Amino acid sequence: MDQLKRNERIGAIMYILTSRPNEIFTYNYFSKMFNVKKPSISGDISIMKEIAKKLDIGKIETIPGANGGVKFLPKSRKGETEILLEDLCRRLSDGERIIPGGFIYMMDILYTPSIIRNIGKIFANEFNHKNIDYVVTVETKGIPIALMTADILNVPLIVIRKNTKITEGPTVNINYVSGSTKVIQTMSLSKKVLKEGSKVLVIDDFMKAGGTIKGINDMMNEFNAEVVGVGIFVSTKSPEKKLVDDYISLIQLEAVDEQNGKIYLKSNFEYLEQFK
Repeated sequence: MDQLKRNERIGAIMYILTSRPNEIFTYNYFSKMFNVKKPSISGDISIMKEIAKKLDIGKIETIPGANGGVKFLPKSRKGETEILLEDLCRRLSDGERIIPGGFIYMMDILYTPSIIRNIGKIFANEFNHKNIDYVVTVETKGIPIALMTADILNVPLIVIRKNTKITEGPTVNINYVSGSTKVIQTMSLSKKVLKEGSKVLVIDDFMKAGGTIKGINDMMNEFNAEVVGVGIFVSTKSPEKKLVDDYISLIQLEAVDEQNGKIYLKSNFEYLEQFK
């Protein structure tokens, strides 16, 4: 690579770090890439820390030691997050989204990358201090949010299936009871996918009574994995008593009036720990 000016090098390093959040890059990596000495890279990083702080886009963190380096932790801005959740409440409250049974149509939201990327950033910021090894979800609608969260945390995504796939080899299968319908269902996970003793973050798109989340927790127990957090995009107000207690929900579905075509939602922005 041709020798770059310092401002060009800083721009290039910033691009690399922000494109691959939570990934550690050694000073030696950048030193070789730009053909400059490590002290020069160290100076660049110091400037970038101030830039990130002034722009309020996240934190550039240096890790000491032989295996250390530098990484970028993106940040959810308080004002932008509050506006995003309020806007999503408004969009999801459209009466045409009502699905019989007290549910609402969310597929267009769940498959819009710009929205899901920001939701993933919120969850990643909320649980980043938990030293997470894996993000876990159950197929299928929760996958986009879980994938974005895993990407920002720089950890693998694990998808629990609702039926066994022969191509995945030996699996662990458990039965769980849906908290809302009381129907017995089955979920399965390959024995090869999760290391024993791992810390996992559970992410899902919707929770009514919490039966699926409880099933995921039970599945994690089979692997001796610790669930250190649960993030839900939308949860219902009723039933008030869920089958799981410790979770964070971004939006609460308070009521669905099918007869009059009304949906009532509330942002849970005030409960997010990262903004307290």
